[in-house]
Amino acid sequence: MMNNVSVLTFFTLSGLNYTVQHRIILFALTLLCYLIIWILNVVVIITIIVDQRLHEAMYIFLCNLCINGLYGTAGFYPKFFKDLLSPFHVVSYAGCLLQSFVIYSSSASELSVLAVMSFDRYVAICRPLEYHSVMTRQRISLLVAFSWLLPLYCMFSNTMTIVQLKLCGSHIPKLYCSNALLDKLACSTSLANASVVFFSIAIYIVHVLFLLWTYMYLISTCLKSKHGRNKFMNTCVPHLVSLISYSFAALFDVMYTRYGSSTLSQSLKNFMAIEFLLFPPIINPLVYGLKLTKIRNRILGFIQGQKESV
Repeated sequence: MMNNVSVLTFFTLSGLNYTVQHRIILFALTLLCYLIIWILNVVVIITIIVDQRLHEAMYIFLCNLCINGLYGTAGFYPKFFKDLLSPFHVVSYAGCLLQSFVIYSSSASELSVLAVMSFDRYVAICRPLEYHSVMTRQRISLLVAFSWLLPLYCMFSNTMTIVQLKLCGSHIPKLYCSNALLDKLACSTSLANASVVFFSIAIYIVHVLFLLWTYMYLISTCLKSKHGRNKFMNTCVPHLVSLISYSFAALFDVMYTRYGSSTLSQSLKNFMAIEFLLFPPIINPLVYGLKLTKIRNRILGFIQGQKESV
């Protein structure tokens, strides 16, 4: 038993019980996926930054969505690569808290950005005459700040309550650290931690309800005309795909963390653990890059220009 958190200096992670050969294959595949994540997101980010015509609310929010994808995956992949090449899968106490903070603040921020993007689409489609008066530069800046600062604050508060816990174990049954799993290692329940967790959950339930409300109005408005349906298909479908991808990924992670079963194979549990660090960061820039005409044309124009110069 560990009676004080000061005694605890590291945690052990589980999940990589593969042979050396399988680890090398997994390392190569994971590296390929991480490179794809970086290439896709950086291309969209740079395209939006350098093209003045893309300095509009929808593209600014998309840029933040891609930046958030790089931020979140940076909390997992570098450490995962190290673990794949090492027989010992340990992480320091501070490193564990930092990893959990980065990964889950990124996950929360993604939902906040998606909620902000849905508000932008609601104003653009349901209140088009008021769009420029509502989505001013100042309001866009406030929405961007909201989508970053609120998740960071919620996760920081949760991390601070975890720091106060007395832990009676050092084994984390996952590929990476999670505050929810650290809470399970606590010697006793903490009212402060439970309050912060429920407060954060309540905030993001409001996010979900807001997303449902905006899409009810968007769908009812767009069904009234062919122009509305075309606008919905062009600008809302990519957002909807990102939202569905995020929802399934978050659901897998919650199911793993809260209801992970020992009867499941380790490979399936590992997939459930990393799904939200793999698919949304690839799907988001890919679906927006292909669907949004301005971004697609800008990228294709750059590629064609490069070919002609060669």
